Amino acid sequence: MTAPFRPGPRPGPPPAGPRPGPPPGARPAPVEEVGEARHPAVDAAVHAMINAEALSPADQIAQYEAAYETLRETLASIDQA
Repeated sequence: MTAPFRPGPRPGPPPAGPRPGPPPGARPAPVEEVGEARHPAVDAAVHAMINAEALSPADQIAQYEAAYETLRETLASIDQA
């Protein structure tokens, strides 16, 4: 048995008008330094994702999932504080 057909968006020409996003030639705002406002678990997760570049694709996925879980738990604990 198959699920009932649900039509999706219809292909067609792109909408007229300006494209969303910054205007051409716009420069991003400078990034502010956060100084000592760092979190060791977040830093470790970011470094793990950077180091995952040298791993095989299957190992990269596992590394990214572990980093995601660490970041999710860290943000949840910050929200509760």
